[in-house]
Amino acid sequence: MLHRVVLLGSAFTFLAVSGFAQNDGCAALPSQSQLKSELAGATNEEGSGLNMNMWGTIVDRDGIVCAVAFTGKDRGAQWPGSRVISAQKANTANAFSLDPGAVSGGNGGALALSTANLFSAVQPGGSLFGLQESNPVDTKVAYKGPTRNFGGANDPMVGSAIGGVNVFGGGLALYDSDHNIVGAIGVSGDTSCADHNIAWRTRHRLNLDHLGTVIVGPAGLFAGDPTHPDNIIYDIAANPGGGTGNSTSGFGHPSCFKQTTDPKSLPAVQP
Repeated sequence: MLHRVVLLGSAFTFLAVSGFAQNDGCAALPSQSQLKSELAGATNEEGSGLNMNMWGTIVDRDGIVCAVAFTGKDRGAQWPGSRVISAQKANTANAFSLDPGAVSGGNGGALALSTANLFSAVQPGGSLFGLQESNPVDTKVAYKGPTRNFGGANDPMVGSAIGGVNVFGGGLALYDSDHNIVGAIGVSGDTSCADHNIAWRTRHRLNLDHLGTVIVGPAGLFAGDPTHPDNIIYDIAANPGGGTGNSTSGFGHPSCFKQTTDPKSLPAVQP
């Protein structure tokens, strides 16, 4: 009997520690209700794109899904496929962004990369070609049911690592007031340009855009936009033969249908 009690106690301790380790990163991040509220507010603020309803996902620094939400009246009021895309974008922005604590000898490597910054680099001949094939989405997490819980507080993705790499607008790393990266947000449901703008506005409304001058990004380094370091960059030259041409910065994103928002008019990042 004593042996059994010891084993049960050990198992309980293991489960408690495992649960703490899995959920600790999410504890410092916005709740599902906060995400839903601020995502809806940001969607209403953004006037470009197709004025669609949106999906949003937050992951912690380990890529664990913490919250999933949508802005429509039910889960079918926005593109169903955008649920997983929003999670994939969050995973990407988290996976390829850093804070000063990760870099020895200064802040030179404290870099934020939005998913919008990756488009040009992953095209054939680009320096990151093939990146989009790495870190695949875990389909068992992505499509686990019950579907009636999609986008709710108990969305089946919550508590698991989703994986995936997405290379168009809508994913941004989240930084707290000490410039520490704490995870990322992904938004999907409209044009990729509108997705980026809404993600940007949502991050600002959640008070998790403390990049200041400490965290650099491609838009600050190569596009003259230091107050929006990981902003979307529209510098892809038109290709007379059709399709997209080369990006001047190497981090450019195509413009989108009904894209009317000037990227520099988005809220500046906070100190």
